[in-house]
Amino acid sequence: MCVYAFSCLTLVLSCSCSLIISIFEGKTSFGMSVFNLGNAIMGSGILGLAYAMANTGILLFLFLLTAVAGLSCYSIHLLLKSSGVVGIRSYEQLGFRAFGMTGKMAAGIAITLQNIGAMSSYLYIIKSEFPLVLQAFLKADTNSGEWYLNGNYLVVLVSLSVILPLALMKQLGYLGYASGFSLSCMVFFLSAVSIYHHHHSRRCLPSIHMYCTFSFLLLHSQKNASEHTKTALSVPQTAYTIPILAFAFVCHPEVLPIYTELRNPTQRKMQHVSNLSILIMFTMYFLAALFGYLTFYTNVEAELLHTYSRIDPYDTLILCVRLAVLTAVTLTVPIVLFPVRRAIQEMMFPNKTFNWIRHIAIAVVLLTFINMLVIFAPNILGIFGIIGATSAPCLIFIFPAVFYIRIVPKDKEPTRSTPKIFAACFAGLGVLFMIMSLGFIIIDWTTGSSSALGGH
Repeated sequence: MCVYAFSCLTLVLSCSCSLIISIFEGKTSFGMSVFNLGNAIMGSGILGLAYAMANTGILLFLFLLTAVAGLSCYSIHLLLKSSGVVGIRSYEQLGFRAFGMTGKMAAGIAITLQNIGAMSSYLYIIKSEFPLVLQAFLKADTNSGEWYLNGNYLVVLVSLSVILPLALMKQLGYLGYASGFSLSCMVFFLSAVSIYHHHHSRRCLPSIHMYCTFSFLLLHSQKNASEHTKTALSVPQTAYTIPILAFAFVCHPEVLPIYTELRNPTQRKMQHVSNLSILIMFTMYFLAALFGYLTFYTNVEAELLHTYSRIDPYDTLILCVRLAVLTAVTLTVPIVLFPVRRAIQEMMFPNKTFNWIRHIAIAVVLLTFINMLVIFAPNILGIFGIIGATSAPCLIFIFPAVFYIRIVPKDKEPTRSTPKIFAACFAGLGVLFMIMSLGFIIIDWTTGSSSALGGH
């Protein structure tokens, strides 16, 4: 009971802190900006990181996670530098300034694909988890055939009754408290995963608890690496690892709007906001992946909560965690939908004043499309892998670099200057990453190994 009480206290305290920050500091303070950007970074990608660690080993996963986090900080630096040169704080408008209408459309399409992928993953979690939670609470039979245990019906019901009304709000600021509570639920998720590992894991050595020493991590990673040498060559499950990591750190469409609202905004101050937000999310990601992986090892599934429910579907702590995650992803969907609607309006209805009919129609069409995608998606890896391999490289690597090269004047930084050479290499790395990731995923599908990964 002490474990459950501590987990509930963690949720209450984290939620209270978020509300205190929003009340006393305001949306434009440094602390609130860190909170907002961290909430933009945090998403359902955290549920796939333990699976990624199972396919790479602990040390290789830590290296990849650190590399992607560092590259994200550098790409935000390029965005802020470009924004400071021209005084534009909109991703789409930076694209227009760099490449005209082509650049604006490319940025808008990438943002749309990225956020549709994020919303699809959120709704997929609702589809897969909500029936299991109801079944556990009602002690219902799995084969009862009741409509309220059908994930397809439930995801449509939640979309119509909760998500759509929130998504129809005119301003994103109205959802600030929902955003804070959503992030608090993810903090509770991390606390519960660590507690569950500490109290229920039977695979770790008895003398080693959740604070593992580096020597244990090194020895275990070496053992894991030897086990996965053949796996990496014969079964390309690791093809999803880097796309999942890249997907987990995409926050670039929200950086410039947060920069606009920052009190006394400077490029250096906003860079500090970004670095701190990424550091906090990096810590949460690594701990969640580590505890989830050390609890189940190679038995971990692509969606971590399914692994817990398979072991003990009626565990009180896990039921609370699943409810918290369901709440978090449900309240996050309307927030993620706003940039997509803005991008669509920028592309299809530029320079148009606000119109309620258009506002509602775009939201309804988007939610209808995403619900159809979720109902017919084979598994959550398809969502994370494909979106992470296409839109994430554009938003993290390619667009910030090419916008920087085009926007920064040649008299200020020549084409062959060191910063622009680094930016060009950064863009090339993004293209290479996209080609390799898509190639590995296609190989995975054609060889039929994806079917072995376990669908949901």
